[in-house]
Amino acid sequence: MTEPTMDAELADWLAATPLEADEDATIEESREISGRAHLLAGQRLNPALIPASETDQVIDGPAGPLPIRVLRPAGPDTRRPTAVYFHGGGWIAGTIDTHLHHARRICTQADVVVVSVGYRLAPEHPFPAAFDDAVFATEWVARRTEELGGEPGTLILAGDSAGGQLAASVAIARRDAGQPVTAQLLLYPVTDVSGRYADPEVNARYMSRRTTGTNYGLTLQGMVTFATNYVDEESSTDWRVSPMRAADLTGVAPAVIHTATLDVLRTEGNFYGDALRRAGVRVISREWPTLNHSYFGFGGVSAVADSAAAQAAEDLRELLAGGGN
Repeated sequence: MTEPTMDAELADWLAATPLEADEDATIEESREISGRAHLLAGQRLNPALIPASETDQVIDGPAGPLPIRVLRPAGPDTRRPTAVYFHGGGWIAGTIDTHLHHARRICTQADVVVVSVGYRLAPEHPFPAAFDDAVFATEWVARRTEELGGEPGTLILAGDSAGGQLAASVAIARRDAGQPVTAQLLLYPVTDVSGRYADPEVNARYMSRRTTGTNYGLTLQGMVTFATNYVDEESSTDWRVSPMRAADLTGVAPAVIHTATLDVLRTEGNFYGDALRRAGVRVISREWPTLNHSYFGFGGVSAVADSAAAQAAEDLRELLAGGGN
């Protein structure tokens, strides 16, 4: 079987800028390597994709101070949708700074107010700390959309990778609470942590876990490291960390789901879109054949990644206008 071909610009970038630490690296080393890659990529972002304003503040979270950053797009002083954004990083890494360019792109290209959330990280704060912070931040924003510059009644949950999992799980929680959100933007999301990526039976269900090699950034072993640092085996089937395991997805918010062929998480992201459709949820989904995990942050590195990231914003706007199937 011929190995898929990665976009050449991304391949060159990865050769010089690793995304994942060695297996024996410490948590701090993993955070440093991941953060450095994202910050370097962010420096290449098109300056036109910088919002009109970015304001930091700290809110009183469920377990102490919770940092957020509010990004507002330029243009007429009209109310826009509001998106709560959760960064990736395997629940152990990432900050509102390392993923600033992700939030900037969503803000400017989707034309929405973005509130980026600096949720607690594992292993210092294991499951369900990140989920609890994500739920709290969403509720906090929902009560203040007009104050933040957003239009009332329109709330989006967005995230990449582990942040996509948080967005998906919070969407279920909001549905259950009778406070559904308007839409989800899930970028190569984690959707099934059961078995913590080390269970052969679970892994066999997801082709990309078996076929994606080690040359594209994120690896299956990397996901084992992330999951085992975040959640225990017993809790790994909980929908708050594995939205695929929710008993019922009926009434969950419409979703844009983008995945990448060269990503170990590809299949579970695609399957989640299928599960939402079976539950009657509107979905716009795409898979990018030459891209890898984390591509959304590499628009300044790769023209293909830049185009794919822009398409996510376009798809979100279409979803908000009633599109999807």
